[in-house]
Amino acid sequence: MTEDVSAIRRMFRDIPMCRVATVRPDGGPHVAPRWFVWLEDAIWVATRVGDTTWEDALRDPRVSVLIDRGRDWTELTGARVEGVAELMPAEHPDLRAPMSAWHDKYRTLLAGEGFEQLADAVPILGFLRVVPAVVATWDHRPQG
Repeated sequence: MTEDVSAIRRMFRDIPMCRVATVRPDGGPHVAPRWFVWLEDAIWVATRVGDTTWEDALRDPRVSVLIDRGRDWTELTGARVEGVAELMPAEHPDLRAPMSAWHDKYRTLLAGEGFEQLADAVPILGFLRVVPAVVATWDHRPQG
């Protein structure tokens, strides 16, 4: 990996959503938007235990995570991370720090009725822990 992963992680830490790609049983791609935190050890992608993302990663843990920002060509910047997902239900003992960071990041979005809506939509929260094996970036912002 030639990219400075810590600088890339800092650049995208405030982005609220990533897209995670998994491999369906028929070999085709499945892509879904998900909330995430990118800590020093891994990207932690939140998903509902038992949903398509979870089941795909359970069967074939190879995943790709895309994080980007910008609308106009001269604003576009992003990172694609490839790795192998380790699936962890919310009660997993190794989730204490990632879950705390995730709650801190999304605290305002979960305020008021947000938490109730999340709990109804995601009865069993889990995380995919993705250690970056490949990191590729692009940046179309004017340089200099």
